[in-house]
Amino acid sequence: MHLTDHPPVPQPRATYGAVLGSRHVARLLGGTLIGRLPNGMVPVGLALWITGVGGSLAFAGMLSALYGLASGLSQPVKGKLMDRLGQTRVSGPAVVLNASSLLALPVIGASGHPVVVTAVVGVAGLCTPPLEAGLRALWPAVLPDPGQRRIALSLDTGTQGLLYIAGPLLVTALSAAHGPGLALVTTAGLGLLGTVIVLTAPPSRLWRPATAPDGEPHGRLLSPGLLMLYLALAGTGCAIGAMNVWSVAMAASHRMELLSGAIPAAFSTGSFLGGLLYGRRVWPGSSAAQLLVGAACFLAGWLPLLALPGPRAAIAAVAVPGLFLTVVISCAFLTVDSLAPPTRTTEAYAWLILSVGVGQATGTALAGALAAHPLAGAALPAAGAAISLTVLAAGHRRLTPAGASRRRGRHRRPRARAAHN
Repeated sequence: MHLTDHPPVPQPRATYGAVLGSRHVARLLGGTLIGRLPNGMVPVGLALWITGVGGSLAFAGMLSALYGLASGLSQPVKGKLMDRLGQTRVSGPAVVLNASSLLALPVIGASGHPVVVTAVVGVAGLCTPPLEAGLRALWPAVLPDPGQRRIALSLDTGTQGLLYIAGPLLVTALSAAHGPGLALVTTAGLGLLGTVIVLTAPPSRLWRPATAPDGEPHGRLLSPGLLMLYLALAGTGCAIGAMNVWSVAMAASHRMELLSGAIPAAFSTGSFLGGLLYGRRVWPGSSAAQLLVGAACFLAGWLPLLALPGPRAAIAAVAVPGLFLTVVISCAFLTVDSLAPPTRTTEAYAWLILSVGVGQATGTALAGALAAHPLAGAALPAAGAAISLTVLAAGHRRLTPAGASRRRGRHRRPRARAAHN
């Protein structure tokens, strides 16, 4: 063997145990999940708080929608600031303002002046800390191995749906036991606790955004490839929003109130299991190619709803597209990694999050308008998924960076070179 030959460097194990056992991973994942619980708690908590004193459900629904809309629309701005200023200087003040606003609501009172209540809720939504985008920006520093990052991303994405199951259940239980005011106080405390856990972790505290060389621009963010990706993910969000309303329509038509929660819960459970399965092994092809396959399977999973299944069949059916949701979202974030300028990755993640949110709101509105037409309501999730697949197929080449097609599958271990005698 020549002196210039070196044995291959062993790669870190890409398993769930190895990833969760890596330094800071469990803390960052757990803190982010706790800090994002309010995303699922606040809309329900506001509805219970307003209606608990005889307020109108319409006003309560408007407040819930305002909180979600303000939170979503402010994501890119907060992501851009994070890329310029770091995580602590953005998420720290944001969570203080968010928690303070939520804590102020019980003091104002649900019967307080509607304009004041609306303004406080709007401020709370605008100041939700950008934990999701921030966590995605931390993974390259915490887990340098691409295989381990892929598993962490699958865990992160797969557990998102569980937040919207656990959050409403928790705030409902707190409201029933101790009143909606205390439920809002607890919600604010959880958001503050989770954000503090993340921001005090060394990876977040020491994280600094990438810097462009002197005299060079920070890079163009909204390239044609990213624009098509964001449009496609809006279609994915549309399918999710339409499914939520369809589940309520199913509950009403079959006089089974449980269906309105059971159907989204089955979808979220499928997403969690799909994330676990996706992260277990290395899949061939680029992230853009995997995204296209995942979107096709996501669409196929919605087609059985066109047969207008009964309650039990509907619960089982929605778990199938749920299995592929994490694949679509995970691969979309990996594609953003390859297309966004390194100085603007957090902002790029935030735009992706906003795209899904806007699509979800659109799907909710369309499904509400079509609620009187069962077949149209059942077809709307598939329509959203079809839009997503069509855009991805049309823009597939723009989603694949130059040279990516010649690379081998992700995370393959290098073969040892033959020894020379």
